[in-house]
Order: sequence, then C-alpha cells, then structure tokens
Amino acid sequence: MTDEVSPPARTRTGRPPRSEQQKGELRTRVAHEAVRLFAQRGVTATTGEAIASAAGISVRTLWRHFPSKESCVRPFLDEALTGAAELLRHWPADTSLVDFLRQCYAAGVITPPGDELLTVLALMHREPALRTVWLEVHEDALPVFAELLAARWGASARSLEVRVHAATLNGALRAAVEEYERDADPREDPTACIFAHLDAALSAASRGFPT
Repeated sequence: MTDEVSPPARTRTGRPPRSEQQKGELRTRVAHEAVRLFAQRGVTATTGEAIASAAGISVRTLWRHFPSKESCVRPFLDEALTGAAELLRHWPADTSLVDFLRQCYAAGVITPPGDELLTVLALMHREPALRTVWLEVHEDALPVFAELLAARWGASARSLEVRVHAATLNGALRAAVEEYERDADPREDPTACIFAHLDAALSAASRGFPT
C-alpha cells in the first residue's frame, strides 16, 4: 500500500491584499487628488485616468475603489458625517441636542472643516454631479443616525418615530451646510458659520411645524 501524497498547497500570486488602513490611505490620497483636479479643471474636463495618474495608481485600482470619478470626493464627505455621528454618541441623556451642540461648540470640540471639504462644498454649487454624491452620502447617513437615536431612546431603529427624527437631524445637517455653501464668505470662520446655520436649523426643527 502506498502512502497518499497530498497536492501542494496553492500559493497566492500577484500583489498581496491591502489592509483596511492601506485602503483608507489610498482612498484619501485619491480623494485629495480628485478635489485638486476638479478645482483646477472642473469635473467634466477631469478624467478617471488623470485622477489615477495623480494618485500614483492604475485606472483599474481606481475603479475598484470608486464607482465613478465624482465619487472620488466621498472620503471627505463621509469623514464629516462620521465625525458628526461620533459626536452624537457623547450626547448626554439629560441635555437637549441644541444645548449639547452649543456646549460642544463653546468647548471647541467640534472639528473645523478641512480645506478639501470646503473645496468640495464650493464645487457643489456649480457641479451637479458632485451634488449627487453629496445626496448619496446623506442617504447612507440616515440609518446611522437612526441607530444612534434608537439606542438613546431604547427603541427600534425601524420605528417610524425614530426614522422621522433621524431624517430631521440629517436634514438639518444638510440644510446648514448647503446654506453655508450658498452664501460662503471667505472672510468668515467656516466652523462658526456652519454651526450658526445648524443651530438655527435644529432650533426650527425643535419648534415643530408652524400652525
């Protein structure tokens, strides 16, 4: 009787898979170059090939991480909404949302928007394709806010009341940023302006519909 010989183990060929950290760094690098090129040339005149070349990657790698050239700006938008969600996780149970955010602003714990994010917001005013990405980001943020509010109230994230409040919060954030984007004054502090609009939006929401 002869001993069975096991087949040799398959070895992986090609480039090893990237870690999550490496993927994040790559996406940020692509986003940085995309924003720079969009600001210089406009979205229409900027190709995916140009973005990939500027970021030092292949076009194939670019499309593996981003479905379109416009979506290359998403990391900066996602980062802003992720920061908002993280801040809300520290919202005390005995404090209203408006008061909590006012306290955060006074304490200087609200992260100022970066230059790339401000550039994206400015570009949205004249680039409809980037506005579409902005709306997609807010659509994806809805379930995140619903989960946060549901956990706070001990309710289901699928309940109508929770989803309405999540949509209100999401809408207030969106309206505040769009109000800033529409009337941005380079001489004013972006953080102060956006917070003032957000404070006004949430205060209006807390008063409910006018009779």
